[in-house]
Amino acid sequence: MPAIPTIHRRMLGAELRALRDGLGHTADEMARRLGWHQTKVSRVENGRSGVRVHELEALLDLYGVTDPERREGLVNLARESKGRMWWTPYSDVISERYASYISLETAAESKRTFEMALIPGLLQTPEYTRAVIGALTPDATPETIDALVSVRLARQNATLRRTSPLSLWAVVDEAAVRRSIGGPQVMVKQLQRLLKASEEDNNITLQVLPFTAGGHAGLMGSFSILQFSVRSDLDVVYAESDVSSIRLERQSDLVTYSQLFDRLREAALDEAPSRGLVSHAVKDLE
Repeated sequence: MPAIPTIHRRMLGAELRALRDGLGHTADEMARRLGWHQTKVSRVENGRSGVRVHELEALLDLYGVTDPERREGLVNLARESKGRMWWTPYSDVISERYASYISLETAAESKRTFEMALIPGLLQTPEYTRAVIGALTPDATPETIDALVSVRLARQNATLRRTSPLSLWAVVDEAAVRRSIGGPQVMVKQLQRLLKASEEDNNITLQVLPFTAGGHAGLMGSFSILQFSVRSDLDVVYAESDVSSIRLERQSDLVTYSQLFDRLREAALDEAPSRGLVSHAVKDLE
């Protein structure tokens, strides 16, 4: 699997891009001066390619970075970017795109998400996850499904059960609450999990967008906004397209989706009425 843009790679890339911009040079120009492939500097800056320590030191020499503490900090980022991630054992069953997403999600401080059709992955029960995977990949082997369920549970542990848990704000369409995936028993357990998270976990905010809201701002699809405490210019949006998810990092995209999320949370029920709707759905299934 190619290098994944973890938070360490993205932090290093952002620092190097700022240094290059400060000198007024293009990425292609720097690559030529170093004897690198013409796209390598750009790949390093966007976190999609790792860089060896000796390569980084040559780049820092070219950029005129002489402060020992600054150089050591950037070298440490390069070394940390090569560290083993918790999802590495599952590399044979997850895509590069998925690995990229969960590596950033694991490092994020907060996540705002809108879900049209499914319960958010971080709040799914194992049984619900298994039913979803079975529906989406009917040809998957039992071993592959088991591995993907394990990945989902590991994602939850790495975000919601760490020392400083991820702050999760989820707006969920009523369709996701009402659609009985896996059968009534599985769905009841799943909805009870939602209620428990909403009632007991201070880092989780759950709102349901009811059918009565009619047409709404999220009709084009689900999306998530990941925010990082280390630096705001690393924030990223993952939006659903017709065939896959799209990663967006431009400030204009972040502003657009932040405004979109605000419109959705304003149209959704508040937390207490949302729990009431979920409770009614549980009774309907029972």
